[in-house]
Amino acid sequence: MKLPQYNKNFNESIYDLEIEKVIDEIKKAKAKTVLLQFPDGIKSRAFEVVDAIEEKFNSKKQTVRVFTWLGACYGACDLPIQLSNRVDLVIQFGHNRFVKNMKGWK
Repeated sequence: MKLPQYNKNFNESIYDLEIEKVIDEIKKAKAKTVLLQFPDGIKSRAFEVVDAIEEKFNSKKQTVRVFTWLGACYGACDLPIQLSNRVDLVIQFGHNRFVKNMKGWK
């Protein structure tokens, strides 16, 4: 039995990090410090987001400090509370958005 070829670009082909959306959220929040959280499966791509943010903001007058949380991240409720008063914005990747409707949370 022949196994399929390993595609080294596999992660890049299935995950959209929505970098423009991230940049828009930073602008909207006027954030100076941003914490990025990734699930283990895409932590290796964090540098792409950090590089894009630094390229967009740090070349202009506005400076944005970006931190990447390397600890565990098990979902939207798993915030590193020890950093909650040290950052202006937390952006989590790989999790569904919580939406509240009349029947409760989805």
